[in-house]
Amino acid sequence: MKYGIAIRNMGPQSNRAAMRECAAAAERLGFDALFVSDHLCIPPDDVEGSGGRYLDVLAALAWFAGATERIRLGVSVLVLPYRPAVLTAKQIATIQELSGGRMILGAGVGWMRREFEALGVEKRMRGRLSDETLRVIRHLFAHDAEGYAGELVKFPPFVFAPRPPCPPIWIGGNGAPALERAAEFGDGWHPMLAADKLAPMVAELKAKLAARGRGGDFEIVCGAGCGLTTSRRRATRSRRNAPPARHISFSTSAVMPMRGFSPRAPRPSSPRSRADGAAQSDRAVAFERFEFRRAFAQKIAVNALIVVADRGGAAPDAARRLRKFRHDVDALHAANL
Repeated sequence: MKYGIAIRNMGPQSNRAAMRECAAAAERLGFDALFVSDHLCIPPDDVEGSGGRYLDVLAALAWFAGATERIRLGVSVLVLPYRPAVLTAKQIATIQELSGGRMILGAGVGWMRREFEALGVEKRMRGRLSDETLRVIRHLFAHDAEGYAGELVKFPPFVFAPRPPCPPIWIGGNGAPALERAAEFGDGWHPMLAADKLAPMVAELKAKLAARGRGGDFEIVCGAGCGLTTSRRRATRSRRNAPPARHISFSTSAVMPMRGFSPRAPRPSSPRSRADGAAQSDRAVAFERFEFRRAFAQKIAVNALIVVADRGGAAPDAARRLRKFRHDVDALHAANL
């Protein structure tokens, strides 16, 4: 199993100092990946949680590449129709090159109508634009200099360099089109579904992969808060219905009760369960308040990163989310998840 964490690239917490501290804490605590989210044009009456402030995800990942050494760098998810296909491929290749091959490309079609309008993109075309962009990305990462003639994008041969290995592509979305897209283009599927709804979809996805002759590793990526249960009976029922998965991404408030993602930490001697020297920074004051060092490594890390991200302006909200997180994880632990 692998564990990722979302770092805020939106709102007042998306400042240089807090983001650097979050990334350093995540890397130090042994998380496998960090993730940022994609919005470009937030309507003025829809700014709750961000104030309308969003850092561009690809620029943010390039910055994280220079601020970290080991942790993988993901976007959850890049809205493909918002950007030109060739430019997007070039930016992805650059991040992949400069990060030493650490990028994860989560890819989705988008949903916010007014954001599409602000960018001059027809929302009804989002599926076709996304598929074409994925074809262009796969084409360019597979060829040094070969032209392309698709339905929506055409270009003559040009040198695509640097050309590092293509980052793994996780297809976002919950419906049938997302499954088809994942089977055709993806190395993983990144849905936002409760456990009882996820299981039959995974079975359908496996059938689609088999029909295309695709085998080997394929990651099912579960975001925190999808299907979170807070009682023993409901948590146990979700556990029985949950399919296997290989990667979980935490937010700063919940964990996903998926079979295979036990909240139990490795032994205290493991790097994942240590926080040596973590209390050196004022912004990381939460490290001094750990109550669960020998219990849940995931909870330790998320407790720390909540306060790192919210230090200096949202302490009451951070405390509330910490209490909720502890309650949720305790419920899952009681259900032996």
